Amino acid sequence: MTIQTQPLSINEIQKAADIIKAGGLVAFPTETVYGLGANALDEAAVKKIYAAKGRPSDNPLILHVLDIDGLSSCVEAVPQTALKLIAKFCPGPITMILNKSKNVPYATTGNRDTVAVRIPAHEVARRLIELAGVPIAAPSANTSGRLSPTTAAHVLADMHGRIDAVLCGDACSVGIESTIIDLSSGLPILLRPGTITKTQIESVLGVKINQSAATLADSVAPGMKYKHYAPDAPMYIIRGEPHKVAEYINRRISESGLPAERVGILTSEESAGFYTCGHVINVGSIKNLEDVARGIYAALHRFNEAGVEIIFSESFRHTEVGLSIMNRLEKAAGNNIIDI
Repeated sequence: MTIQTQPLSINEIQKAADIIKAGGLVAFPTETVYGLGANALDEAAVKKIYAAKGRPSDNPLILHVLDIDGLSSCVEAVPQTALKLIAKFCPGPITMILNKSKNVPYATTGNRDTVAVRIPAHEVARRLIELAGVPIAAPSANTSGRLSPTTAAHVLADMHGRIDAVLCGDACSVGIESTIIDLSSGLPILLRPGTITKTQIESVLGVKINQSAATLADSVAPGMKYKHYAPDAPMYIIRGEPHKVAEYINRRISESGLPAERVGILTSEESAGFYTCGHVINVGSIKNLEDVARGIYAALHRFNEAGVEIIFSESFRHTEVGLSIMNRLEKAAGNNIIDI
């Protein structure tokens, strides 16, 4: 079922909520990416998410709740650190890892005693949670390892026939997944960067926070252990001075023997004019990395649709939101990075 009248009516969102309550799967828009939702408290429903995505069962899911009361029902306790972040950033693109309550089945948490929870800002997501009356477990609405969807069309192209319904809202305004912060034990640990940055979190909590590679490898956070965000074509990140990067990519295209339109180039507004051939997509200005973040998945989807055979991407600065962009691009490229 595709639910797509714009704007979505209450009756249409109610149909999707009824599917959730009956144990089905619904893809729906959030401000980050489209999520694939099921009743987080229904073990059988949650297992359908893993089956539809082809997702390993030890990869935990993010629970989406309406407010602090909904969050409290999913966790053992809400620490002061969480309350401070909620007051500043919620509803919004931040996920907190806390110790789970007995209400949440282990199928939802990847057999862990912690649970990832967030309060989304998107009005369709919020109304869906409200009408369903349950926390909604929702990883990105794509098959495991593939590009995260930021439009309903992306979901339909990947998940058609695998799920019960798609709520067709607008394109996602943030465009990459939420920041994940582990608050389950003592010192906060940043597990996944997002548009809510490490610096912003530190300013609210008044403490320095770390990013632990060991914790990431142990997959306490959703989407951290396995390959993610991969386009169809092999992808390479080229690091260096912008004009040298462009010279290198132009040379690689001419030497490849491929038709120029079969080579994807992911570039910034400032560097787009350096390229003499190729399928060039400008994702925005380096002066506004929030715009770049919003555009990277859409660009990679466009390369898929164009059938490119290889993708070259520029690198973006590794600070603040740039860290989030490079986190996604490096995973998309399978860490194929060339320094020149």
